[in-house]
Amino acid sequence: MNNKIYVGNLTELITSEDLKDNFNDLGKCISAKVIKDRLTGKSKGFAFVEMATEQDAQEVVRKCKGVELDGNKLIVSLARPKTESKNAGGSGFKNRRAV
Repeated sequence: MNNKIYVGNLTELITSEDLKDNFNDLGKCISAKVIKDRLTGKSKGFAFVEMATEQDAQEVVRKCKGVELDGNKLIVSLARPKTESKNAGGSGFKNRRAV
């Protein structure tokens, strides 16, 4: 069941609460989270919204094609499942012994 939606091309002014309110107008929105940079706390320009059902999520994606929010044309699609990263939490560097 995929009831999560990716929302991209957001302005820095959009909050999670703003998104939840907007998506509640389209169906039952369970949660909305604007993704922020850990260091600066500024929005990365995208969010994830969870709808009550997969059907609600699909309907919202259909309704949001071409919709603008604060002057930006939104990118809205069903979210892809989270995948495991080989280097999750790591620096990406291999451990090497000094020679």
